[in-house]
Formats: sequence, C-alpha cells, structure tokens
Amino acid sequence: MKEQFKLENQLCFRLYTASRLITQAYYPLLSEHGLTYPQYLVLLVLWEKDAQPVNDIAKRLMLETNTVTPLLKRMEAEGILSRRKGKEDARQMIVSLTRKGRDLQDRLSDVPATVGGAVICHSVTPETVPGLFGMLDDVIATLKDNINDKPVKE
Repeated sequence: MKEQFKLENQLCFRLYTASRLITQAYYPLLSEHGLTYPQYLVLLVLWEKDAQPVNDIAKRLMLETNTVTPLLKRMEAEGILSRRKGKEDARQMIVSLTRKGRDLQDRLSDVPATVGGAVICHSVTPETVPGLFGMLDDVIATLKDNINDKPVKE
C-alpha cells in the first residue's frame, strides 16, 4: 500500500477525529441545559454582540445561511432568541437573545474551562494553546482561500 493512502498519514482524519471528540466533550455539559453544540456556537456569537443579522452570524460560524436558519428557528421556539425583520431592510432578519439566552451565559460559564482542561496534555499546555490557535487559523484561512479559488463542479 502506498504511504499516502494510509489512514495514519491523513491530516484530515486527525482533524476530523479531534473535532468529533471535542464535540463529544461538550455534549454532557450542554445537554443538561437542552443545548446542542451548534446552538452553543450561535450563543457564543450572540454573547459577543447581540442583535445581529442572520448573514453575519452565518459568516462568523463559516456556514451558509440555509444551514443556520433552521437552527435559529429551533432556538427561537425554545425561547433562547428572537428573530425580527430589520428596520432598514425588511428582507434582513435580526437575531437577538432573549432573557433565557442571556441567562445561559452564566449557567454555562464553566464550559470553556472544562472542555479546555480536557484537551490539555503533554504537547498541548495552557502556554502552547495560543500557538495551536494560530496554526489552526492559518490552516483554516489557507483552506478557505484554496477552496474559494476553485471553480465549483456541477
């Protein structure tokens, strides 16, 4: 077998596995509050800045609006956020936290440290995390540039 086709030589597999395991680490912490990991990501965006257009939320999460919209609708049905038409542009939906959504920030305050602590090991320490963020940011930016430069195959 050629080396490039061995699973252990695939960067994508390591990134996929790490992502899946991180999501699993969040599950018990979020599920006790009735949240999913994607809902938590939406909350993180809105806790930084409330009352944002759907397009801005999707952009921050690096997702398409048609992926984010059903998620926002479910969160609205659960009373976590509200959606309203924009004042200047009625085609734009503005998403805002409700009291319940704002209160979740305090209730979930231990989540980042708990999951962050689960990642700490001999090669990832509190001191090396910023460097890891930088490397991952570079990978993400490079992939976005390379993927966006390629024509879409139909």
